[in-house]
Amino acid sequence: MSQDATKATLSTLEKAAAEYFAEAAKIEEGGGASGVERQHRNGRLTARERLALLADKGAPSMECGLFAAWRMYREYGGAPAAGVVTTIAEVDGRLCMVIANDATVKAGAFFPMTCKKIIRAQNIAERARLPLVYLVDSAGVFLPLQEDVFPDTDDFGRIFRNNAVISAQGIPQIAAIMGNCVAGGGYLPVLCDTLLMTEGSGLYLAGPALVKAAIGQEVSSEELGGAEMHAQISGTIDFREKDDPACITRLRRVFSAVRTAPAKPKAPFASVAPRRPAEDALQVFKAEAGAQYDMVELLSCFVDADSLDEYRAEFGRSLVCAYARIDGFPCGIVANQKKLTQRKMPGGKAGPSSATNMPAVIYDDSADKAARFIMDCNQKGLPIVFVTDTTGFMVGRDSEQGGIIRAGAKMVNAMSNCVVPKISLVVGGSYGAGNYAMCGRAFDPLLTLAWPGARFAVMGAAQAAGTLLQIDLAARERKGEKVDEEMRKQLLAAVTASYNEQQDIRYAASRGWVDRIIDPKATRAELALALAVAAQAPQVAPGVSPASGGYRTGVLQT
Repeated sequence: MSQDATKATLSTLEKAAAEYFAEAAKIEEGGGASGVERQHRNGRLTARERLALLADKGAPSMECGLFAAWRMYREYGGAPAAGVVTTIAEVDGRLCMVIANDATVKAGAFFPMTCKKIIRAQNIAERARLPLVYLVDSAGVFLPLQEDVFPDTDDFGRIFRNNAVISAQGIPQIAAIMGNCVAGGGYLPVLCDTLLMTEGSGLYLAGPALVKAAIGQEVSSEELGGAEMHAQISGTIDFREKDDPACITRLRRVFSAVRTAPAKPKAPFASVAPRRPAEDALQVFKAEAGAQYDMVELLSCFVDADSLDEYRAEFGRSLVCAYARIDGFPCGIVANQKKLTQRKMPGGKAGPSSATNMPAVIYDDSADKAARFIMDCNQKGLPIVFVTDTTGFMVGRDSEQGGIIRAGAKMVNAMSNCVVPKISLVVGGSYGAGNYAMCGRAFDPLLTLAWPGARFAVMGAAQAAGTLLQIDLAARERKGEKVDEEMRKQLLAAVTASYNEQQDIRYAASRGWVDRIIDPKATRAELALALAVAAQAPQVAPGVSPASGGYRTGVLQT
């Protein structure tokens, strides 16, 4: 490949990353300068200022869901990050999940995506047994969208259900009210183990105006649900604090006394620098449609040098399966190969024949290999990192006759029933059933990370747009409409633009299908922290009782 082509590839990924970081910085501003000024005027810190005080200085953290609600709720002025910050952070040397309402965004009100984002954070914490710290400052349900916030299994009430279930599992939960906490939202902190509250905050089921309307009683906010009242009369809170800094200082001391939360896991092996520097990932990876690269070379930018042992390297070569270490943490890796590979097949008298595997496509022999490897990782207790850049499973007569559906089902079965934690990293495309087999969101990944510019969709934009256009044209023809070539081009452009927006990784992140979009150059550090989180997770399939036994796959199509 020429130097010009290499530069073009680099600029494609770097451009996507630069666009992402600029947008991320804007989202981190929350409700903007006016919202920050309002918090400070009321003697309160912002969610991110509180988090900075709470977390150990200089320790790595992992914010999840930054792009939640991206370009959503525009008719209401938007809801940056869905009005809540959810971050895996170190506190007192221990990993925990911090959930902090951002009162600069609509007074911290709950939008539909706010609920889904908090529930996802709770699910990660439950799976990895991370203590939960809630920094509460919310006006409650965003009433114009109450029908999408209030009643369903992944809505507001599920948060409180999770509080109770997590508590029953012995996972520590501490809440600090540092602002509003009204209506049903009041149950969240009260369902926690320990509850702190700052002076000037309010905790009540109904505010003064609603109380007067409901029962005709006139009462002040402080008398109804202030920190002094709850400390001296109702006995609801455990600690009354003067202000946010004092509250967080106390919270850190209370958390340090929790002995059921383990210290941050340490890697069992010494960390060894990768064979290739992290920035080489930008050179190895090729973003353009149809471009090829060697996945093994990309992995060499992340994994510890001389730790990668490729499993059945000469068989099922459209998938790379390997044992490896990342910053000293051992893991299994299942990754799509993005270059042409050769396949040997049994032959007759003439001997074995050869065929060429297309890049990024999962073939039946590769799916068989991956299923066996996934089962072996479960046997060995190794968390699995899925590195995704795939167009899906191979189609056509030969593939169908070779049993691609059977082999694919075997891989999905083995992956679905994992008792070891699964971490998904999407570096390129994640299309169709390939998204499923490579541990898409429906298959309980502990964490889903993605590179800027990655794509999620049922199929590629060109194929999808062509199909959708034909459906539209057929409908217009049935109505008797005449479509000339110019209109056809306009329709195709409109359909393509819409589909491109939907396959943008930020679109996926806005709906909670991706936890975190990461800097490609920081992939090793991101995976290392993810594996540290995974090291705390019990080896049991999500939703399955530990008493049910070890790894089981059910019936496999052999």
